[in-house]
Amino acid sequence: MLFALRRLHSARLYARPLQASVCQTRGRRDDARSRDPDIGLATPVPDNAAKIESQSPFYFEAGYAGWAKRPTRPFPPPFFSAPSGSYSDPLSTHHRAVDRRPKVNGQLIRGVTCGDDALLVSENLIGTNDGVGAWGQKERGHAPLWSRLILHFWAVAAEEDKYGANSGEGGAPDPVRYLDQAYAQTKEALSDPNEWLGTTTACAALLHYQKNGDAHPLLYVTQLGDCKCLVVRPSDKEVIFATEEQWHYFDCPRQLGTNSPDTPFDNAVLSKIEVQEDDIVLTLSDGVTDNLWENEIADTAVDSLNSWKDGAKTGQDVEEGRSLAMGMRYVAQEIVLAARKIAEDPFAASPFMERAVDEGLAIEGGKLDDISVVSAVCKRRKG
Repeated sequence: MLFALRRLHSARLYARPLQASVCQTRGRRDDARSRDPDIGLATPVPDNAAKIESQSPFYFEAGYAGWAKRPTRPFPPPFFSAPSGSYSDPLSTHHRAVDRRPKVNGQLIRGVTCGDDALLVSENLIGTNDGVGAWGQKERGHAPLWSRLILHFWAVAAEEDKYGANSGEGGAPDPVRYLDQAYAQTKEALSDPNEWLGTTTACAALLHYQKNGDAHPLLYVTQLGDCKCLVVRPSDKEVIFATEEQWHYFDCPRQLGTNSPDTPFDNAVLSKIEVQEDDIVLTLSDGVTDNLWENEIADTAVDSLNSWKDGAKTGQDVEEGRSLAMGMRYVAQEIVLAARKIAEDPFAASPFMERAVDEGLAIEGGKLDDISVVSAVCKRRKG
């Protein structure tokens, strides 16, 4: 078990292995922390950001949920302004204290952080990145900064291209190019004099369309590493698409960042999936997929959405305003809770245990990790 824990914390890190003594914390939690997942709808964008709508007649109604295995680390300066330490400072720094949300290049960082994971929700782009937490044991290591910034710059690149409208190839988006651009900007932002080390996996789904007579929704899914995207058809609880995890070896996925040989153009996998209106699209960190099998995720997603629609959790009309997004938030929350139940059970069967046994490792139970979910449903715009 100790060997497995050491690998859990360090095998994914492109640096010297950690000592086993820092890894003997599996199953513990801080009882003062909330047991409720963090939940939300669309993740924050800058107040002054121009609203860029996709040319696609389809969009996401979406929500997110996440539960961190340990408290999320704050971002360091200059990405986050620390509170004043002097009675006299507020008089001269009031203008900086008004909005202390994390920023890069003077711009609000898109998305939210959950432990070492990062999540992003917008009408046409959703994503989940998983920062490699072992960097937290290294001097100037900060995995959540890497996972969040790559997701931020990825979204900005897609917006700047107007989700493909600015491209010269018939208006098709290019998510791998967006990711490559995001990776380059993240490396630049985290270089001297603000050098921070880290790596992250990446997974995002961009909703576009194709014309064959009438317009049909077309999903562009980009993956690098072991976060996953699933597309679930609610009518029969069928997983109609799932990305494949990419590994260097067991518990060491492909990743972007410090010392990693992986790059977006060489290693990211782009899939184009024909979807239907009302299909459910999920982007998941490995805290979900290491603890739940795909059929369990699909069952939880469909059952929780139906339960929400039946009024078990809300009496609102699902067609009013953004209430369907609230339903997707509930879906994300229920998946997080289902995964956490297995993660905290030392005797449960789990996909992580199954893979470990295949590698000849005597591991039992779930895998305690950050658990992050973005849940979205494909809808057609009105008008």
